[in-house]
Amino acid sequence: MFVKGSRLITIISASCFLFLKSIVTPLYAFTWPETLQIYGFASQGFILTSDNRFFGNSEEGSFDFTELGLNASIRPLPDLQLSAQVLSRRAGEGDDGNPRLDYGLLDYNLISNQSGNLGFRLGRVKNPLGFYNDTRDVAFTRPSIILPQSIYFDRTRNLALSADGLQIHADQRTDFGDLFYQLGIVYPNVDDPKTTNVLILNQPGQVEGELSSIGRLIFEREGGRTRIGLSGALVNIRTESPTSSTRGTIRFRPLILSAQYNAEFWSLTSEYALRYLKYQDVAGFPNFSRTGESFYFQGTYRFFDKLEALLRYDVLYQDRNDRRGNKATGTDPKHSLFAKDWTVGLRWDITNAWMARIEYHYVDGTAWLSSLDNPFPSKTDRYWELFSILVSFRF
Repeated sequence: MFVKGSRLITIISASCFLFLKSIVTPLYAFTWPETLQIYGFASQGFILTSDNRFFGNSEEGSFDFTELGLNASIRPLPDLQLSAQVLSRRAGEGDDGNPRLDYGLLDYNLISNQSGNLGFRLGRVKNPLGFYNDTRDVAFTRPSIILPQSIYFDRTRNLALSADGLQIHADQRTDFGDLFYQLGIVYPNVDDPKTTNVLILNQPGQVEGELSSIGRLIFEREGGRTRIGLSGALVNIRTESPTSSTRGTIRFRPLILSAQYNAEFWSLTSEYALRYLKYQDVAGFPNFSRTGESFYFQGTYRFFDKLEALLRYDVLYQDRNDRRGNKATGTDPKHSLFAKDWTVGLRWDITNAWMARIEYHYVDGTAWLSSLDNPFPSKTDRYWELFSILVSFRF
């Protein structure tokens, strides 16, 4: 038995050596600057709300919405790419503008041919959730100033954006359409104050991400005219409190169904999500579980090459069995458990590098408001309006 084990170790070691040698040897002849690419973007927004606060003191008008990003990539081998992005975001009390590593990874392509590709990414990787999550930091790639909050929460944005671990990605081209698949084994990022506040409110203690998984499958036909996606995650978080010797656990299980149709001048997009949440032995909280429900319908129309209009209806229920918020506890009002948002917007691509947007929201409910910006839920108003302007630049 020992001899067989030794042979196996020898074979694995030799295989690893040959694999590393095949990567390292060509690096000596590589001229690094030839494949170096550097990009960046900057956005400045203005937010005004009739009631409640969103991204700062928006009731008085807030410029506390700034996004800055710088990313770079280099390809030392045809099948190997190294890339990273640093992001600075200021958005009310939850984001103070301190630079953070948005992603930093090694991407290696194992198989590449006419019918498809197979590879893996290692490091801090973008989370593949829905249509927009892994590209949401860049204003040019999202459909509106504020993404539909029923699916893409800004109050837990850092948790949703990226995670540390391994991600396998593959695509397969067939006569019926193209398949794109991603599967990740990761540790979620929960170390920022905004995420901690959402998870355990103002309770003393710490939260730590445990081994989790995430995946997405997208099917496309006719070069992306029709797109259907299914994504989900098994997110595991551990909590510790100085007031309790018991470690708590938080389990989050989102499942998102996405669909989109793109015509020459218009697009229709809809996403539907079920979000299972369970708290067990978390200090300051009773043990509970619930399933939230979210969906939105969105249409865009391109009047000219540089002008696009948007209309969207977005709905969020924290508990799909309590759509009116009757289970609200303490001083929390009923409207803190749901939100229904009508959005109209206009996008103007001034040049390839400059873009401007204007947007109006009429909202019934406060379920997606940040408790950092609104520390007293009982003082929030159920019906409120949000107006925003955004100017973005990229290079």
